Amino acid sequence: MTLLIKNGQIIDGLGKPASKNDVLVKNEKIAAIGNFPRYKADETIDASGSYIFPGFIDINTDSDHYLTLFSHPQQEDFLIQGVTTIVGGQCGASLAPLIYGSLDSLKQWTDVSKRNVNWATFDEFYAVLKQKKFGVNFATLVGHTTIRQDIAGETFRNINLSELKILKSVLARSLKEGAFGFSTGLGYNYAHQTDYLELVELAKITADNGALYTTHLRNEKEGILFSVNETVNLAKKTGVKTLISHFRPLKGFEKDYEECLELINKNATETDIHFDISPTDVSIVAVCALLPNWLKVKSNDEKTMLLNLKNREIHEKVLKELPKIKSEETFIVSAPYHEYLAGKTLKSFNQNRRLTSGEGLLKLIEITEGRAVLFCKNINIKNVIKALSHEKAIIASNNSSPSKSLIPDDYPFLKFLKLTEEKKIMAIEKAVHKITGLPAAKLGLKDRGFVKEGNFADLVVFKSGEIRDVILNGKIGVKDGRFQNVLSGKILKR
Repeated sequence: MTLLIKNGQIIDGLGKPASKNDVLVKNEKIAAIGNFPRYKADETIDASGSYIFPGFIDINTDSDHYLTLFSHPQQEDFLIQGVTTIVGGQCGASLAPLIYGSLDSLKQWTDVSKRNVNWATFDEFYAVLKQKKFGVNFATLVGHTTIRQDIAGETFRNINLSELKILKSVLARSLKEGAFGFSTGLGYNYAHQTDYLELVELAKITADNGALYTTHLRNEKEGILFSVNETVNLAKKTGVKTLISHFRPLKGFEKDYEECLELINKNATETDIHFDISPTDVSIVAVCALLPNWLKVKSNDEKTMLLNLKNREIHEKVLKELPKIKSEETFIVSAPYHEYLAGKTLKSFNQNRRLTSGEGLLKLIEITEGRAVLFCKNINIKNVIKALSHEKAIIASNNSSPSKSLIPDDYPFLKFLKLTEEKKIMAIEKAVHKITGLPAAKLGLKDRGFVKEGNFADLVVFKSGEIRDVILNGKIGVKDGRFQNVLSGKILKR
């Protein structure tokens, strides 16, 4: 099959200004870039007055965590906003490797009993995925918590040298079998107390394999500066390519956030460190992330934490330290065992039970065993807009498909491009680089993220602030803004 996209302004993903050219696609790849006025292709897209971009790469997504990668393989929420490649395995939790065939590391996000597992290693996992069809390309990292829990158990404890050796071996094998990197979820209860020296050993393995290390910081609030400094030091010590996940300016900690950006700038020449950020003032948070960090230190697992919260003295202390969130602007995204609560505001939940805001939050933690997920308006949007143009910023959604945001038109990549045009925060070619070439380079993807002859034909036609057409591996997945239900995605291996 041949496809000709003609008369468009190409922005190639490298950060260079636009150039007017046609793009000829043969089968899955870009065959030629130039001027082909007489070429008769099987299908033609007239891109007059439009930009032609590389397909967007969302480096931080949750469709694997919510298991919608399996239940909803179309993943159209990504494709209709121009995203052709999504990356999973973030925040320490991945779908593989599974030493004992358990998805328990995903319990923070979903009911894992809904999915049967018939794989253990990454090789076996990829073999399973290749039998299925997806609406986007999928790549994944190795989750620290996923492999650590299988080795050391669900109750956190320091691991011994022989266990660390096994952990390193499983990580190295997974990277060699195609995983794009290694992730930690240090902000979550289980991994919060992970020893820095353990991280160093695992980061070395990741660096030796030329792979990416991503981290959900230990503390995104009062300890954010310490957490970023720890991450910078890890990058300097091991030389590992590093990405700070969903690095957002939470309300009340804006000054600390600005200091963190300066710290990243100061170490830019010594480290390969970036952060991902979404252009929004809301965030999807696991309800337990709102608990004070000292409780995570005191509790080695979820069961202990829930028992501690029943202690009257601890309960009262936690109540005083809970963040002040507007319950009418806080939605329950998911509530395991109480699915009827999904979509309701925290205010509604509290009123029905005649509870104060804080007591309601703790009640929600109790009845969902700490596994509820909330949609909170807790981010300073002015700081976000400033951070978007930072040299080390990569745009990502931290979302899934179907969308968990409860806002049907909340498409981060489209919103970012509109902000770029309306606020003029950066040139369009720089904006496109942040969602194409930059994440591709960070991941080590050599044949995607750029409009280049020989690359896979993942392309976006963008006109007047809207995504008009999306081509995925040479096939039209979105036409005139409408999803075509063409599942031409690939499973990507490093």
